[in-house]
Amino acid sequence: MSAPTTISSPAVLTGSLPTVPAPRAEHATARPASRLAALDGLRFLAALGVLLYHFTARETDAWGRDLAEVAPALAPVATYLSLGPELFFVISGFVILMTAWGRSVPDIIGSRIGRLYPGYWVAVLATGFLLLAIWPGKEITGGQVLVNLTLLQSMVDVGHVDGVYWTLWVELRFYLLIAVFAAFGITRRRVLAFAALWPLAAMGARVLGWSDGVTWLVAPYAPLFAAGMALYVIHRCGHAVLPWLIVAGNAVLVLAALVPARMDSLGRNSVAPPVALGLALALLACIALVAVVALSPVNRWTWSGLTAAGALTYPLYLLHEYWGLYVIHLLHDRLPVWAVLGAAIALSLVLAWLVHRFVEKPFGPRLRRATTRGCERLRDGAVQAWRGGRRLVGVGWAG
Repeated sequence: MSAPTTISSPAVLTGSLPTVPAPRAEHATARPASRLAALDGLRFLAALGVLLYHFTARETDAWGRDLAEVAPALAPVATYLSLGPELFFVISGFVILMTAWGRSVPDIIGSRIGRLYPGYWVAVLATGFLLLAIWPGKEITGGQVLVNLTLLQSMVDVGHVDGVYWTLWVELRFYLLIAVFAAFGITRRRVLAFAALWPLAAMGARVLGWSDGVTWLVAPYAPLFAAGMALYVIHRCGHAVLPWLIVAGNAVLVLAALVPARMDSLGRNSVAPPVALGLALALLACIALVAVVALSPVNRWTWSGLTAAGALTYPLYLLHEYWGLYVIHLLHDRLPVWAVLGAAIALSLVLAWLVHRFVEKPFGPRLRRATTRGCERLRDGAVQAWRGGRRLVGVGWAG
């Protein structure tokens, strides 16, 4: 696995869990999709785990001393909490399929762009300003900030302003696959076939060293997304042997693909290196937790606090690392460790709320509508051009 050295994440980070249209007649026995507030809460807990990892277990100079001395009891646990991205990917497979089922491609693209970019743009600019003008916690350039605004920096070999952005590039490629899939029509049978075959193709590309295939088939994370998709089929259509076999098969692929890679990356960058068995159990827990939340009575929880926490997850993820480390840098020699951590987390939460309240809520829906309309115009223009071309060909043959 080409795992980045900074572990953090988020798709499902990009917004609250939606309600989608009732199933088509093809699935008359399927249950209508509904909001799962507990998944919002699970996303938020995963994000907090990532915060704790970055602040207490990932190598940093912000504390001004050996990190092993900062939180020796918390760091070994936080190392496994760094698997928040893997949990996000499973949730994303579930949620993005939920949002895409029964919707048009322009709707899907507009929804994802509207949720992904407004908060991301502000986060890139805010973190870039911090690192360029206030605190040189990481060496970056102004040009790098501008390229990062596209979210396509990985395609042109430009480094991330904040290492957490690596997960957004993973998510963006998954969105693209789902949009293509939706163009052919989403059905239960097709979803199960896709969730079974796509991860195998991605792993095959990785084994063969086919770099383009690895990129666009989203290896090695495809099994996590696919497991979430299969769990959504179970949630929507009921328990059956085949989707559970697909979940189990993808769990095996997850262990084969990610345990060695995470052992390497976390071993190099964490003050408390993990053990292979612990990583394997934590990765399996990522799938199991989504299954429990989606398929047990937990999925009927409706507490509004869970939804509110979920709304903060994406901006919290985007902004926490360097702004939180900056607070630690300022306070580490003035306050006890627990107070410094509390201040770093508190600032991260305040920034997340500000971005959600004043950026995502007012501007996200506008960007979604504009993007959807633009995609619809492009689609309609392409259809008209295609029909016009067929008519010209017909006239040519007739002549």
